[in-house]
Amino acid sequence: MKLDMHCHTKEGSLDGKVPLEQYIELLKSQGFQGMLITDHDSYKGYRHWKNHIKGKKHQDFLVLKGIEYDTFGGGHILVIMPENVKLRILELRGMPTHLLISIVHAFGGILGPAHPCGEKYLSLCRTRVYKKDPAIVNLFDFVEAFNSCEPREANETAHRLAQKYDKAEFGGSDSHKPGCVGRAYTIFPDWITCESDLIRYIKEGGKCSCGGSLYRHTTKDKIGKANHLLVFGFYFYNKIAGALRARKRYIKLQTEYIRHEKRL
Repeated sequence: MKLDMHCHTKEGSLDGKVPLEQYIELLKSQGFQGMLITDHDSYKGYRHWKNHIKGKKHQDFLVLKGIEYDTFGGGHILVIMPENVKLRILELRGMPTHLLISIVHAFGGILGPAHPCGEKYLSLCRTRVYKKDPAIVNLFDFVEAFNSCEPREANETAHRLAQKYDKAEFGGSDSHKPGCVGRAYTIFPDWITCESDLIRYIKEGGKCSCGGSLYRHTTKDKIGKANHLLVFGFYFYNKIAGALRARKRYIKLQTEYIRHEKRL
């Protein structure tokens, strides 16, 4: 089963340019059987699938719910939760990395660093969190070892990181534009039909292969060194937004833990 494990939709990401249905059609035309929606701090793209497409179209195509979470100091992290878990706190950016790991695992999910060796501040290995404690990689369930929007050297280093810590390797296009869709893939067993199947497979030590081709029309490719200013600005925005949402996250976390305990 061939999946793209890092997908941004127009419905869910502010910088996404590809409507979900077009995304699905593009992937199907390239021989993909599924995708993981990973919008920035949002499940809006997946909600669009669930409310407007699921059961009506593309019933031969697997759409999994994920999110690309902006941590406070640890870069971008891909998160996959069981399909019956609604964890709205994941739509409130800015949690410390260790807290995110604890919460995701407490609710039965898995997570791993996106483009871990890519841009400073946005990628785990380019953050103080990692430099202070590289062994934090042990706490993750997988590593994104191939990202179509990152340089070859960054992907090779990410692959070595996954090998060093014996982590499953995911490949994702990180597509925001049509030309990037389908440039990365991950191969899984055909019996994976939902988030829980995938989570169980990874937790039980299942391996997967990944690869793809590089996309050379990203914003950083077009504007060169000026991209560092954008990244730096985003870093401070993330810090401020995370701090402002701290109390709201705390209240939401209490509510969701209580709901989870009652369900058990």
